[in-house]
Amino acid sequence: MGATPPSSRRSLRRRWITLFGATALAVTAGGALACPAGAAGTNVDFATHCIPPAVAGLPPIDGTTTAGVSVDNTSPKVGDTVTVTYTVVTAAAANPTELALPADIMTPTGKVTLGGAQTGDVTVAGPKKNPPVPGKAAFPSFSMTGTFTVTKPGRITLSPGDYNIHTSYIMELDTPCTVTTPPAPVSETVTATSGTPANTRTISLSSASGDPGAGVTVTGGNFTPGASVTLAGRAGDRQTADTATVTANAQGSFSGSLVVNDRTTTGIVAYEGGSWSADTGAGPAAYVVNDTTPVPPGSQKLTTSVKPGTLAMSQAGDSVALAAVDFGQGGASTGKLQTVTVKDFRGGPAGWSLTARVTDFSGPGAKIDAGRLSWTPACATKAGSPSTCKAGSAGAVGGSGATLAQTPNGTLTGGEFTVDAGLSLDVPAFTPPGAYSGVLTLTLT
Repeated sequence: MGATPPSSRRSLRRRWITLFGATALAVTAGGALACPAGAAGTNVDFATHCIPPAVAGLPPIDGTTTAGVSVDNTSPKVGDTVTVTYTVVTAAAANPTELALPADIMTPTGKVTLGGAQTGDVTVAGPKKNPPVPGKAAFPSFSMTGTFTVTKPGRITLSPGDYNIHTSYIMELDTPCTVTTPPAPVSETVTATSGTPANTRTISLSSASGDPGAGVTVTGGNFTPGASVTLAGRAGDRQTADTATVTANAQGSFSGSLVVNDRTTTGIVAYEGGSWSADTGAGPAAYVVNDTTPVPPGSQKLTTSVKPGTLAMSQAGDSVALAAVDFGQGGASTGKLQTVTVKDFRGGPAGWSLTARVTDFSGPGAKIDAGRLSWTPACATKAGSPSTCKAGSAGAVGGSGATLAQTPNGTLTGGEFTVDAGLSLDVPAFTPPGAYSGVLTLTLT
């Protein structure tokens, strides 16, 4: 194979720089259903140090990033889950060449720094989605989302942090951008109030099965120090007669034995107080009582097992384009939620609930309140499913959220379900012309 002519090498080098010298892209919020992109909070400027991939042949870029952080709930309670959106409005660099960048080649990730009453980092991510970027043009903004659980009451500050652009075009490369003097300025603040603390209690079993009358060791953690803890068998949604009592030590841990006699046992739980509660207990951990019935002479005993699965959801897409309305008239901007599929293959007694919250719709110098988005939910159950889903009520979604669909607890639950909803945003008549966007975040529990 002959040597590459100098002119071809220069052309190839220009293409490499164009492909990998980028530091920003436009994306919709990862993990959320966007209409079509997340709304930024108060924007702040901070010095940023970006390192293009070595193959690009570019030196490090020291510039200014303009970004904002927003949340779906500025007044959460302890134990609530808060959804965070990190929007980079202006990255520290622009397309350095005359050549255009292709669409949908980059995926952003990053972190948001917490301060005040609660410290730490919130990991955020966006999907692989960006429009083409003309040569020498500024890069469009991009958004990333993540969640954190409120653990302490008080004022919690949120600052934009480091971010990284991963490119998937010819090669897999990264462009990390770090905050030069961390933390960056505060962009958003939430004020958390006292509430029900998040239940972090856990249990594990020494064995997932045993003969009738055998003991199983139950080990627990994160219970109230010194609390009396009941160990109990469960048969679906009812408690069996097999119980034992242990005491949590000063660290909230324990280890105790439970003798299991009931052949219908499907799991074991541990809880504080006089009766089972998901707020003060842990489990159920799956447990099976072996069938030790003797086999009659001349017979063969055949056995099998069914493994429990998981509760998961998927959605048909991550953006919804609502119909445009006319300035001076306003009215209903309508659309349809991207279909959500819920698969419940746990095989236990618990049902599920699918809820959603929406942010305000931000646009050119104005916003449309989240309370103006309403929906009409619908839910269909696949034939043969043990559970039957129920659609949530029609009405406003809002920042506080509403139920989209759910299934009840039962002796045996599970199945496959499809969830839809008609969407309608009530746009005020003289809303300034332009594009408005908000983020609808779905939560399955």
